Amino acid sequence: MSQSNAFVNAADGQWAPTEPGVSRRIMAYLPEMMMVEVVFEAGAIGSLHSHPHIQASYVVEGRFEVTIDGVTQELAQGGSFIVKPDLIHGVKALEKGRLIDTFTPHRAEFL
Repeated sequence: MSQSNAFVNAADGQWAPTEPGVSRRIMAYLPEMMMVEVVFEAGAIGSLHSHPHIQASYVVEGRFEVTIDGVTQELAQGGSFIVKPDLIHGVKALEKGRLIDTFTPHRAEFL
């Protein structure tokens, strides 16, 4: 990565709907890592799924019911979670909210 590509303004990213009441935009990525902002309307669900990437997520705002490998916990602003590769996971927005998801390696299907 050259220094000219080292700084990214998330506002330049384009929002893409993913599920009802859920949209995401890519904030930055390299082949080894990707950061994504995801917004949820109250009650919106990020369906249970799995992928081969490691995922770390941070709750920027709102409250979420997070399920990872059959275990569910409520997280609010300032909370975070990590998902190991291939574990089934998903979230439900208990109120309007926003997550920052980081993946390693990057999610090529998001590009």
